[in-house]
Amino acid sequence: MSRRAASALIATVLVASALVGCSADREPSVGAGAPTPQATAAATPSALAIPAGSAPDDTFALGVRQLKLNRDGDRPLPVTVWYPAAGRAGGKPKSGADAADGKFPVIMFSHGLGGRPDDYQALLTRWASAGFVVAAPTFPKTSRGGDGPNVLDVLNQPADVSYALTRVLALDTRDGDPLRGRLATDRVAAAGHSAGGVTTIGLFTTGRDERLAAGVVFAGTALGVGTAFAGAAAPQLFVHGEADEVVQYAAGKAVYDKVPWPKAMLSLPDGDHGRALLRGEGASLRVVAETTIEFLRWTLYGDVEAKKRIATAAARDDIATLDDNL
Repeated sequence: MSRRAASALIATVLVASALVGCSADREPSVGAGAPTPQATAAATPSALAIPAGSAPDDTFALGVRQLKLNRDGDRPLPVTVWYPAAGRAGGKPKSGADAADGKFPVIMFSHGLGGRPDDYQALLTRWASAGFVVAAPTFPKTSRGGDGPNVLDVLNQPADVSYALTRVLALDTRDGDPLRGRLATDRVAAAGHSAGGVTTIGLFTTGRDERLAAGVVFAGTALGVGTAFAGAAAPQLFVHGEADEVVQYAAGKAVYDKVPWPKAMLSLPDGDHGRALLRGEGASLRVVAETTIEFLRWTLYGDVEAKKRIATAAARDDIATLDDNL
């Protein structure tokens, strides 16, 4: 997120907090044009639902493609999809590359205010090369170059992600599609940064999508979506910089504390609002990438050895701490 966008978020959040209203456990008010939250069952603590298995040992080459989606005719949602591709690992993603052999879990990623999916390519391509299909919508009213940014439209974004997820999963059975037969449609996670973190939290609260087995929240808060986590247990990994200048660390920690399921929080004492996520190198990105990959291998592949490696990845370079309740 740019400094200009970050400043806009701070100012808008002050207004939004008065207009939207959000307490720890009550249903939030919904801004004009936002979908009405559907009633969901209370959160159910339970064991990991994904059967035990093993994540791929290999690192994959990368493919990339664009989907042109539109929800309800007035919410254009272009989706960038990075995926494991056939061929030698390394190098830049190749447009339209043949998919690698296998069935790969899906991760839906939501960008921050004033951002776009490509801003996060350094992280998201690491996920794809580890054996995940990563689908990232560009939201119509909170993206750079879009109609906005309008922070209140974040309340519409959980429904956008659910719609995009349905369309992405349909590729697995579409004749002639490069991803036909390559998607593990029962192994899906949501992730997002900043306003995209709010979107991700919303997918487990007011806009609970029961297809989601896990969540990763970067610098997120529950503004507008609350902390009434609902449905089947879905492990959560929160990542937050303690020096975050936009979303205070305490705000993210307060949401994390309300998660009733297996959870962990990766805290970076010197971390800001997440600029490390937007860079292609550096110790912070390496620790965040490796920790999230091990978490996703465990939650989506059922890889119990990966779960054991989460703490090791978090401790690398001694720049982060992990509160581990997985």
